[in-house]
Amino acid sequence: MKQWQRIVLYVMVGYFILLLGPVAGLDLPRIVKDISQSPSLLITQLLVGLINGAIIAVIALGYTLVYGIIELINFAHGDLYMLGGFAALTVMGAFGVQDGAPFITSILPMLAALLVAAGFCAGLNVLTERYAYRPLRNAPRLAPLISAIGMSFIFQNLGLFWGGLRSFIPIMGNTAAAPKSFPDLLPRNDILEAIGIESKVDFTVKDLVVLVVAVVLMVALNLFVQRTPAGKAMRAVAQNRDAAKIVGINVDQIIVLTFLIGGALAGSAGLLVGLYNNTIVFTMGFTAGLRAFTAAVLGGIGNITGAMLGGVLIGLLSALSDQYLSSRWTDAWVFGVLVLILVFRPSGLLGENLQEKV
Repeated sequence: MKQWQRIVLYVMVGYFILLLGPVAGLDLPRIVKDISQSPSLLITQLLVGLINGAIIAVIALGYTLVYGIIELINFAHGDLYMLGGFAALTVMGAFGVQDGAPFITSILPMLAALLVAAGFCAGLNVLTERYAYRPLRNAPRLAPLISAIGMSFIFQNLGLFWGGLRSFIPIMGNTAAAPKSFPDLLPRNDILEAIGIESKVDFTVKDLVVLVVAVVLMVALNLFVQRTPAGKAMRAVAQNRDAAKIVGINVDQIIVLTFLIGGALAGSAGLLVGLYNNTIVFTMGFTAGLRAFTAAVLGGIGNITGAMLGGVLIGLLSALSDQYLSSRWTDAWVFGVLVLILVFRPSGLLGENLQEKV
């Protein structure tokens, strides 16, 4: 892009922001006044955005892993995450866990729910790859994309069916389509108050647990990809599938491993969202999947670190928009920022790492 074209583009973007911004809640004097009157509210929203962004990043890693290996946008991934939440809730019901149960006695059900949700989604993702994506691997790109959209609808309807199994799973409630109450098990004790810090900012044990688990999952995946032989094989397949096959790497096995890991991350995120928001619904995969995909593109599709960064940024932007702009316009602001970034940096914030996409 030539220099004069870039300048014209900057001017046009600034003009539209000034023109349409106030309609969507962008009132800078009011925002500055609100922040100056209550700085603690800003910090609280940043914490909420950070936690939600970490969960979005965990989901986004599944998108970026699959794209990095076979260059497929797995649109069913968001609904797979939803099924992970339903699997976790089913385990909670099997253990008979209720709201307000002691945290110590709830640790075993939560660990069991994590293992079952991750294992179920990992297995389902592998089956999806085997029977829905692999036969279309050498087909035109539009065919596997349509297949992924079809699997998304199948998963969503599976969630609707699952939510109606009240006779077998009483914890699902009376109505199949209604949101399901997830047991509130994580303590809400204020950590800052417990350590003697007086503040209007609430940072509870619940926030800390969800944030720590999400960060551990992201760091563990990054270390796995960078430090293990299987991770090196994944990077080799991402770089050149044919060359990897020549040097003896089982490409099909690596692709299955990728879907396995991506599914496990989606299932884990489903449990985290249930524990944090205490509600799940069969339609939640669409919105979360859309934001997670946006995070992957924002950070640089195929780039693990970029997916993490994109997820955190979207979580922060959403929280700040809900508080200071307008919740009705939050999605518009999120995608508006995405468009702006892609206009000036088409490969995403960290760029698509062509040498090591995963």
